[in-house]
Amino acid sequence: MTPAQHLTIVTGSSRGLGRALAEQLLSPQRVLLCLARRPCDDLAHQAMQAGAHLEQWSQDLTDTAEAAERLARWLHSLHAPGLDSATLINNAGVIPAIGPLNDCPPDELARALRVGLEAPMALTGAFLRATQAWVDAGWQGTRKVLNISSGLGRRAMAGQAPYCAAKAGLDHFSRCTALDEARRPRGARIASLAPGVIDTDMQTQLRAGDPARFPDHARFVGLKTEGLLATPAQAARQVLSHLDRPDFGDPVVADVRD
Repeated sequence: MTPAQHLTIVTGSSRGLGRALAEQLLSPQRVLLCLARRPCDDLAHQAMQAGAHLEQWSQDLTDTAEAAERLARWLHSLHAPGLDSATLINNAGVIPAIGPLNDCPPDELARALRVGLEAPMALTGAFLRATQAWVDAGWQGTRKVLNISSGLGRRAMAGQAPYCAAKAGLDHFSRCTALDEARRPRGARIASLAPGVIDTDMQTQLRAGDPARFPDHARFVGLKTEGLLATPAQAARQVLSHLDRPDFGDPVVADVRD
């Protein structure tokens, strides 16, 4: 590993907010690990130009056990004394078919919950176990877990029960994990952050929904036509600013618009 001061792991890094986060995190002072279904050639080129240490994994997050085991092995292979901090950003998420729960195909329901909730929990567990071993061995760095949540985890919406449930679960597992970490010497800091409304493929998917099955359809169309959507780059800057706050994790559940 090249000399670096910070380690950051980002899931769902091939597009949207995850891609913007990865681009803004590229730095010679950072080891950046990106997990996505497909590696991004443009991101690799940007890393080369910036002299940044980038690793990209092609990883199916529906195989949560394999993803967590792979991350644990990789973390254990690192030279922790060369790092000042370690951060996990759980960003990946998917929206299943838009409509009532009884119309949601079982495979899409399972995928939404695995990618949006089970994978963040499994990866967080692997990250905390591995980095706690560093702490137990005398490492003095800081550890953070940032879960990218949504206002829809805090406000119910018809036609999207799986996505809303995954984000609500993300919020509450963050609260529980923060309580666990607060009991440990040098415990990690945890936050579940709603990043606002962003002009991504997810918004496109919502606008394409059938109004008869999706009562909030007009609202999402209006966000686009009225210019109320942030660009992924704008949202990424706000998210990373929150990550750098000295009071990160207080409160655990937060919103960039607060």
